[in-house]
Amino acid sequence: MKHLRLLMSLLLVISLTVLAEEVKKPTLMILPSDNWCTQRYFTQSFEDMGSTIRIPDYQRAFNEDMELPQVLSKVGAVLTGMGYSLKDAEMEIKSLNVKQAEDNAVSSKTSGANIAETPLDILKRRLKSDIVIQLWWNFTKEPTGKIVSFTLEAFDAYTNKRIATATGNSKPTQDAIPVALEKAVKDNVKDFDKQLDKWYADQKKNGREIVLTVRCWDNWENDLETEYGGEELIDCIQKWMRENSVNGNFNLSDGSENFAQFEQVRIPLSDKNGNATDARAFATSLRKYLQKAPYNINSKVIIRGLGEAILILGEK
Repeated sequence: MKHLRLLMSLLLVISLTVLAEEVKKPTLMILPSDNWCTQRYFTQSFEDMGSTIRIPDYQRAFNEDMELPQVLSKVGAVLTGMGYSLKDAEMEIKSLNVKQAEDNAVSSKTSGANIAETPLDILKRRLKSDIVIQLWWNFTKEPTGKIVSFTLEAFDAYTNKRIATATGNSKPTQDAIPVALEKAVKDNVKDFDKQLDKWYADQKKNGREIVLTVRCWDNWENDLETEYGGEELIDCIQKWMRENSVNGNFNLSDGSENFAQFEQVRIPLSDKNGNATDARAFATSLRKYLQKAPYNINSKVIIRGLGEAILILGEK
């Protein structure tokens, strides 16, 4: 009888562990949509490799719009109630110096080449959420009350690919906009939840998707066609990619003797210590591999958010 009770207890623990794994949800970060920010003139100009790009100014939006924190709090409560883990973008943005994004260019000590991250790239990297949700909302006045309309769009934080969408309208109401919006989201979020679950199941099975680019400094005496042990360097790199990506999944989409573009690279969700992985960690592993014999190649890792890294060979 004692052994039976012990067996039943063990089975219960195993069942609870499996259940916890099954119901685990991805981490989310909610932000106002680009369209919402543009409509309310919460934007700023950003210099990116010589081009001027207009992007949302989240810091100003949180500082100046009294409705925004309430809306995100209400919608966030709906999603956390469904089991999602929510990263607090507002608090991180308040501590984030946007000026850093404009000055955070990484350059070679000799060639002066540089690549900068946008403020959103930096925010995603610091919070390391799985999904970025952009929320747009508006309201119209009717004789019977306000009607609040909304759109939720979920993007893979690593690839910026759209993975889920939900739209809806509230019933005519006298409620405050955040409360009306919360009710509207609750009424229209089930299919959105299913889309996110399907995406996350794929991530757990096949790994996160990132982009890795390998380049060569123009003053390096070698290139990707240089042979090491009878094999060209690009072939050696591809062998490493097959061994370190999930199920060997990646696509060499473009390349030359000085350039290789790896897309749809699948990396594990976490490392052996349980820490979330990203493009930087993956590229750093390749950098350390190439630093050893027989290659002895110095290189620099440059990042763009969570899902894109550039490894430049020849020097730091």
